[in-house]
Amino acid sequence: MTATLRLLTNLSAATMTGEAPYGLIEDAAIALDGGKVRWVGSRGDLPQDLADAEQVDLGGRLVSPGLIDCHTHLVHGGNRAAEFEMRLNGASYEEVARAGGGIVSTVTATRKATEDALLTSALARADALIAEGVTTLEIKSGYGLDVETELRMLRVARAVMANRPVRVKTSFLGAHAVPAEYNGRADAYIDEVCIPALRAAHEDGLVDAVDGFCEGIAFSPAQIARLFDVAQELGLPVKLHAEQLSNLGGAALAAGYGALSADHIEYLDEPGAAAMARAGTVAVLLPGAFYTLHETQMPPVQTLRSHGVPIALATDANPGTSPLTSLLLTMNMGCTLFRLTPEEALRGTTVNAARALGLVDVGTIAPGQCAELAVWDVEKPAELSYRIGFNPLHSRIFGAVQ
Repeated sequence: MTATLRLLTNLSAATMTGEAPYGLIEDAAIALDGGKVRWVGSRGDLPQDLADAEQVDLGGRLVSPGLIDCHTHLVHGGNRAAEFEMRLNGASYEEVARAGGGIVSTVTATRKATEDALLTSALARADALIAEGVTTLEIKSGYGLDVETELRMLRVARAVMANRPVRVKTSFLGAHAVPAEYNGRADAYIDEVCIPALRAAHEDGLVDAVDGFCEGIAFSPAQIARLFDVAQELGLPVKLHAEQLSNLGGAALAAGYGALSADHIEYLDEPGAAAMARAGTVAVLLPGAFYTLHETQMPPVQTLRSHGVPIALATDANPGTSPLTSLLLTMNMGCTLFRLTPEEALRGTTVNAARALGLVDVGTIAPGQCAELAVWDVEKPAELSYRIGFNPLHSRIFGAVQ
C-alpha cells in the first residue's frame, strides 16, 4: 500500500463515462494514488487491496470531474465598462468606436500593460473560476496584435499555471482582429505580424494551439487557411471562432484541418455540422457572448445532436462581449438560452471540454485519469446547472492537493 493512496467514500460519482446518465454511481468510492485515479466504482465492489487505504468521508456529496473552461480571453489590459455604460445610455456602435471603444481600447490597454500587471489581473479572473471547481483553463492571446504583446500575453498565460493550482492550455489568437495600423491591409497583417508572431511563440514553447476569427469583421477563410497551413507545418492543432455573425464556412474549413473545435457557430449550417462530425471537431457554445450581444440566432443544437457533434460550453471570458467568469452560470445559460439538458451542460464542461483542448487525461473519473475533481454540496448533478448565482462547491482536488 503506497503512502499516497487515499480512498474517498460516502459519495456519489458523476464519472461522465459509460451509458448511464452522467455515468452516475450511487454510494461510490474513488481511490486516488498520488495524482491519479486508481479505481472508481460502487463501494460494495471495492477491491480488497484498497480496503486499508486512508479513508476520506465526503458526507454523501457529489463528486464530478473538475470543470474545464475551454475558451477564455483571461489575459488583457483594462476593461470596457465605460462603453457598456455608453451603450446603455443610448450611444451607437459608431459613437462608441469614435470614443476609442471596442477591441481597439483593449488592444491599447494591453499593449501598455506590463507583464506583472497583466498577470495580476488574469490571476483575479482565474481565481473566480477556480473557486467554482475549474481545474483546467484555456487562455488565448489576441489583444496584442503585434509580435511583442502577443508573446507577452502567452507568457502571462503560462505564468497563471505557475502561480495557481490549475492546468492552462494556451491558444495563439493573433488572427483576432486587424489592428489600426494595418487598417485595410489584412493580408499584410497576416504575413508581416501574425505568422511571424506564431513562429516566435512556437519557438519559445508558448503555444499549444492556434486560433483565429473567421468573420466579415475579421479574417476571410483564405486568410485563416494561410495561418492554419503554418500551424500544420509547426505541428500545432487548430481551433476557430466561426459562424458567430454570419456563415462564411469557417467551421467546415476548420474541420478540414482536423480542428479541435469550432466556437460560437450560431450560423452553422448542416454541411458544416456534418464536416465537424466527420473530423471529430467539438462545437464550443458560448452563451455569455450570445447574452451580452442580445443575439437572437441560436446555435443549431438539434443539428449538432443529430450529427453526433460533441458539444462543449465555455465562458468566453473577455472584456467586451462576454465579461463572464462563472462557468456554473455558463452551464445554466446553456440550458436556459440554448435548451441544453443539464447532462449536456456538465458533459460540455468536463469530457467534451477536454476534447476541445485535445486532452485525454481529464474530463472523466476513471482509472488512470488525473485526480482533478470537484466535490459539490448537492444531491443530484442537475443542481449544478439549475441554480443561478449560487456556488455549491465544497472542495476541489487537484492532483495530490485537496
